[in-house]
Amino acid sequence: MAGKSSSSSATNDPRRSRLRLTIIRVLILLAVLALSAYIFTIRDQAARLAAYGYPGIFLISVLANATILLPAPGVAVVFAMGSVFQPLLVALAAGTGATVGEISAYAAGFSGQAVIERTTVYARIVPWMHRYGGLTTFLLAAIPNPFFDLVGIAAGALRMPFVPFIMWCLLGKCVKMLIFAYTGAYSIEWLSGLLH
Repeated sequence: MAGKSSSSSATNDPRRSRLRLTIIRVLILLAVLALSAYIFTIRDQAARLAAYGYPGIFLISVLANATILLPAPGVAVVFAMGSVFQPLLVALAAGTGATVGEISAYAAGFSGQAVIERTTVYARIVPWMHRYGGLTTFLLAAIPNPFFDLVGIAAGALRMPFVPFIMWCLLGKCVKMLIFAYTGAYSIEWLSGLLH
């Protein structure tokens, strides 16, 4: 009798583990979607954070990149702040914030990507992530594009190790923010030179 009950509980353990994992994934996905919706609703107030200098730029960048597939201010603030503050420090603050914000896309991919996987762009990104995960992450983080959330989702769905994903994302985001910050700084210099 005792052997029978222990074998039946062993049979239930994999099912319980899968159910628990599924519940955790659904909760993560719901939290990411709720965070995205909230940030989307406060996007107009986010620009006020720039008054707090580099920490404000960091927070704006976190908020702008924590949304999943919803537009939020980000590089425009970096462009503007590059003309006010030291562009290299603006880029580092914004790149680090953008990387922290991308954790939500990675978490969404880890939790399940059933809706996203049917899109054409996602279908193109997945093979690149399979073959060149880090390089794909770096390149697509370094160029302005509206599809980077799909890279984070693919990285999470493919179980790309978290630390390499974050490191490649940080490098790419800092390169992109550096371009925007210095472009903002030099365009203001150029405009003021024209006006004088």
